[in-house]
Amino acid sequence: MPGNLFIISAPSGAGKTSLVSALLKGNTQIALSISYTTRAPRPGETDGKDYHFVSRDTFLQMAKRGDFLESAEVYGNLYGTSQPWIEKELASGRDILLEIDWQGAEQVRRLMPHAVSIFILPPSLAALESRLNGRGQDSAEVIARRLQAAQEDISHVAEFDYVIINDKLDEALRQLEAVIIAVGLQRDSQLARHATLINQFHQ
Repeated sequence: MPGNLFIISAPSGAGKTSLVSALLKGNTQIALSISYTTRAPRPGETDGKDYHFVSRDTFLQMAKRGDFLESAEVYGNLYGTSQPWIEKELASGRDILLEIDWQGAEQVRRLMPHAVSIFILPPSLAALESRLNGRGQDSAEVIARRLQAAQEDISHVAEFDYVIINDKLDEALRQLEAVIIAVGLQRDSQLARHATLINQFHQ
């Protein structure tokens, strides 16, 4: 049985990274796809763990070879998902999680229509602004630009299969886990996975 592909998107500051981190700690059956990016590492980020940090030239060469399932430019930086890695992991039966923006999600859905897409919303615009300010990493100008971009991101929420409002992390995590479980229990997957059991009842 091939694995399921999950797409998680959110505006910057919605708490997506914390939510995904909490999910992965409690679910060893899901692997996180590590994106390639041309942006510089933030404090505490590790190459190969948070992102594959590459030069713009390297990224463009990879794109030319067709290495990316999806790619996008966000805030002047390029991001891309390795197609060979995704295909290999899914074929092995592993569930894969993609943390990408709405542009990338649109590309992936076109190529892999069975992918399950989830959008994470902040509880309010005020909460989003507070979270962005609380990071202490960006200037006021950058924060203002991110807030404007967030409104653009959120305008695409209706394109996703599931929507989770991340007000309290524990509650949002339970909802995300519920989506993962429900997808794993879908009819076609269960019939294929448990064919031997089901056939016993048809003898």
